[in-house]
Amino acid sequence: MPTVAQSSTETDWVSRFADEVIAESERRAPGKPVVVASGLSPSGPIHLGNLREVMTPHLVADEVRRRGYEVRHLISWDDYDRYRKVPGGIEGIDESWAEHIGRPLTSVPAPKGSPHPNWAEHFKAAMAASLAELGVEYDAVSQTEQYTSGAYRDQILHAMRHRGDIDAILAQYRTRKAPAKKSQKPVDEAELEAAEGSGAAAEDDGATTAGYFPYKPYCGGCNKDLTTVTAYDDDSTELAYTCSACGFSETVRLSEFNRGKLVWKVDWPMRWAYEGVVFEPSGVDHSSPGSSFQVGGQIVGIFGGEQPIGPMYAFVGISGMAKMSSSRGGVPTPADALRIMEPQLLRWLYARRKPNQAFKVAFDQEIQRLYDEWDKLEGRVADGSVLPADAAAHSRASRTAAGELPRTPRPLPYRTLASVADITGGHEAQTLRILAELDPQNPVASLDEVRPRLDRAENWISTHVPADARTIVRTEPDHELLASLDEEGRRSLRMLLEGLDTHWSLDGLTTLVYGVPKVMAGLEPDAKPTPELKVAQRSFFALLYRLLVGRETGPRLPTLLLAVGADRVRTLLAA
Repeated sequence: MPTVAQSSTETDWVSRFADEVIAESERRAPGKPVVVASGLSPSGPIHLGNLREVMTPHLVADEVRRRGYEVRHLISWDDYDRYRKVPGGIEGIDESWAEHIGRPLTSVPAPKGSPHPNWAEHFKAAMAASLAELGVEYDAVSQTEQYTSGAYRDQILHAMRHRGDIDAILAQYRTRKAPAKKSQKPVDEAELEAAEGSGAAAEDDGATTAGYFPYKPYCGGCNKDLTTVTAYDDDSTELAYTCSACGFSETVRLSEFNRGKLVWKVDWPMRWAYEGVVFEPSGVDHSSPGSSFQVGGQIVGIFGGEQPIGPMYAFVGISGMAKMSSSRGGVPTPADALRIMEPQLLRWLYARRKPNQAFKVAFDQEIQRLYDEWDKLEGRVADGSVLPADAAAHSRASRTAAGELPRTPRPLPYRTLASVADITGGHEAQTLRILAELDPQNPVASLDEVRPRLDRAENWISTHVPADARTIVRTEPDHELLASLDEEGRRSLRMLLEGLDTHWSLDGLTTLVYGVPKVMAGLEPDAKPTPELKVAQRSFFALLYRLLVGRETGPRLPTLLLAVGADRVRTLLAA
């Protein structure tokens, strides 16, 4: 039996929405599955902003499932939308694709070399694979299949009969000035407008010089939507249209015709009523006055339905986007993120922020800090010191109602794995040697223990760290620099080398490299740092980096020393 709402013990935003959704579903359709929905348009790469359109209802649906209710999370693929433009930055296409503008996305050829039958399926496949990796359970609905099968025929005829009522609602907004479009930041801190994936927000509303018609045919001559309805008869359902692209015209019976669709501002509320959707979020552009979500709330009643509970969700930012080696059409996708981070971390980014709070997905050095934060959270969960809301976000990130997501058996720090990958270039034997020496009392015996996190860190190093920032260990000592050292500098290097054997572990080397400047200053190795001592430590660290890698910065020194190996360290540092 379903359990009662748990808002008294759960404090996170997901639980609060789950309470509302359960109560609303019981009011509207008691005893029936709870229906939540997302809409994605496969008009190009489906980016991390679009992912919020899916993750917001997914997290709520998953919480409802955990309470014992049956839930349907519909992902409506808006693959019957028109092809609007030839996007840039996509391999396998050229300007010849411009001839398909105006056709359904499922009628546009896929990029050259794609194994998929059309444009829509090509971009749907990548997103579907990412959703599977993220543990998102959903029912896929193809709008091409819905429209061309005649599934919406009654709804289309109903909309045409009530076109005057729909026109009256839309007329309230046609003379209002459209809100200014939010400008985009530079690509290295781009904001990805999540609402772009939810239907054809910029589509016209069906007004013509011959009257208002909420239905738009795809042309029988060229299969484009550059058509204008010129007449419609309610009794016979005969509809006449002309095409401005090829000059084709015909009269069809809408009661039998399946090559067209409702305009977006009518299509969306029709689906709410048809599917019985209780919860569907919307992006900021759909939530302003006169926008699709707001107008849909008035039009849905014409179809006998109610508007879903619909939180507005904010932008998703990207840090380090300009450093990506492949533009992927200019915006990173969930697949791009999952190449450098585990599903749990990506889920956590969406789970820990309320829908109306913006956040960033890191593709630069910030990913290391995010992983540190995640690992600390895991530690607090393990020792019971975690706050309730943080515990809930962790639970939603690491598991679903169906069970735990696959995880790295031994999750070593991401920054450590990245440093090792940077130094070894992915050489497995070298990587295993270094990782085994991190903790000699509990050595890593197989790389499988640290995968898939290791693979993600290696991918990040190889695709998002510029070549001039990669670590290349010197092959020969810097004799000139070594010869220029004063006695204090030589003594500090001797002290380091003398301590290698007894400190050869990650913790031991950390103690050693921080301790040498302390002892040189006449302090105990465990002395607390002072401002003067910190200056001395930075100077010592810079010297080691110059001698080991030829520049003054690099991976954390303990990890670097382990990676280089004791013998080679002695060769490079012997003054």
